[in-house]
Amino acid sequence: MKKTTVIVGLGSCGIAAGAGKTFSEFQRIKGADKLDFELKKTSCVGMCFREPLVEIIDDSGTYLYGQVDPAKADEIIEKHIKNFSPIPEYIVHSEKFPSADQSFFEGQVKIALRNCGHMDPENIDEYESRNGYAAIRKIADNYLKPDQVIQMVIDSGLRGRGGGGFSTGMKWKFARNYDAPQKYVICNADEGDPGAFMDRSILEGDPHGVLEGMIICGYAIGASEGYIYCRAEYPLAIKRLNIAIEQARQKGYLGKNLFGIEHFNFDIKIKEGAGAFVCGEETALIASIEGRRGMPRRRPPFPAQSGLWNSPTNINNVETFVNIPWIIFTGPQAYAAMGTEKSKGTKVFALTGKIKHGGLVEVPMGISIKDIIYNLGGGIAGGKKFKAVQLGGPSGGCVPEYLSHTQVDYDSVNATGAIMGSGGMVVMDETTCVVDIARFFLDFTQKESCGKCTFCRIGTKRMLEILTRITEGEGHEGDIELLEELAHNIKDGSLCGLGQTAPNPVLTTIKYFRNEYEAHIRDKKCPALSCKKLLTYTVDQEKCTGCMSCTKGCTVDAIEGGKREPHFILQDICIKCGACYTKCKFGAIQLS
Repeated sequence: MKKTTVIVGLGSCGIAAGAGKTFSEFQRIKGADKLDFELKKTSCVGMCFREPLVEIIDDSGTYLYGQVDPAKADEIIEKHIKNFSPIPEYIVHSEKFPSADQSFFEGQVKIALRNCGHMDPENIDEYESRNGYAAIRKIADNYLKPDQVIQMVIDSGLRGRGGGGFSTGMKWKFARNYDAPQKYVICNADEGDPGAFMDRSILEGDPHGVLEGMIICGYAIGASEGYIYCRAEYPLAIKRLNIAIEQARQKGYLGKNLFGIEHFNFDIKIKEGAGAFVCGEETALIASIEGRRGMPRRRPPFPAQSGLWNSPTNINNVETFVNIPWIIFTGPQAYAAMGTEKSKGTKVFALTGKIKHGGLVEVPMGISIKDIIYNLGGGIAGGKKFKAVQLGGPSGGCVPEYLSHTQVDYDSVNATGAIMGSGGMVVMDETTCVVDIARFFLDFTQKESCGKCTFCRIGTKRMLEILTRITEGEGHEGDIELLEELAHNIKDGSLCGLGQTAPNPVLTTIKYFRNEYEAHIRDKKCPALSCKKLLTYTVDQEKCTGCMSCTKGCTVDAIEGGKREPHFILQDICIKCGACYTKCKFGAIQLS
């Protein structure tokens, strides 16, 4: 009989949901009752909507419990661990007790996320037990030359997962071809898109996978030093990266003459960023590592020729690097067999917004947007209608429901006006105002602009002012055309990707939802009933019972009417706070 194992998910999402207290409760009872089970920790398995998650592994099988607070932990210990009786109503994934939530995992193919939620990220031995550092050993044992490794990456069809979608192998080849006494490898972990948490989850759940990918890249291009540029807002990811780097050094996986390969020296440092979105751009990121203000520069020369401290430098993001060990160990053909002709392999997406099952999923390229939202994400929360999805974050675009059949691959997504980006997928329902969403994303990019380019610095500000006016009922004819003109000038006149893509949310919402812009401007109405200053609250006289609840909630005395008499709202006094709408129990307050 094998020992029962209890594994608690302690990623950022789990900890935020209270997993730390759950872990402590298991720890307390284990010690107090002297129970003979192994207690371990892991990271996020992707099912963020059911955190805290606890996995029980015993002779009878594997059981994943969801939303486990300390009280449920006590019950699980008493019934499952002590009396070998699982609790079906708490189980979210198990072969013996199928759950409605299990559809979340169906259709997923985990390569980048292969270790996340399945091992202790702070234990290098567990990583090695899952073929960790086997890829770099394969290179050493088979005497594979750097050019052979690069060719394997090219043959896999892996494209950069940070948003650009450039061939990873070709990018390595460019850096390899430049001779220099010093070369660098940089992992871009400056994830800053609203609604994106793919890289954070990978760093928290599989830090060694990222390190091994960087080590392989260092060998392939001839670099001896690597940097992980990670935003300081990711303290848990940085903590686990530091632990992983120290463990790798102790094992001899970082340092000099690595894996028996003569003259192959490689080490990794962490550079914490201050949270500037523009530092996700390669040249701005390099400037930040060098201690300068994070501002982009003209290219060429590209970083592959002249990057960090004017030396050849290769930059890939977290998801790209963590795919590399799997590709080398399993073989490039296995990776290339998945996906579409021009978009190979899998892609990780962060599902957020008005969706039932928010979390992290990894799917083969070529799956439709609709399949992700409905089959994995469980559909729209609250029974509302699916309206649109924002792909690619602030740099991406808004894809309407009628294009939800669009395949998830670089070319198909680009054809809609959106971009794949790093993998953020913000789902909207019928109550979401696309004009306000465009304003929200433009407000973000406007604040994050470094200010170097006039069109980006001032143009985005003018666009934001127009959008704000429209959402406040002060738009006028010609605003839509002015937004389009400014958008195209900003795209053409900006130096880096931030400015070049900042207008995308505006352009796509105008393209697909022009009628909503016109309603805001001409009718002074928000069709989604979302923009506060365009709302009108009235009382349905037939439904009003005169219970006085609305008057008690109104802070400006805008509601008149006696007890048990129909009320009415004084529109010139109403501040449209919505308190009366919330307080009314009879549906008498109407919103238009």
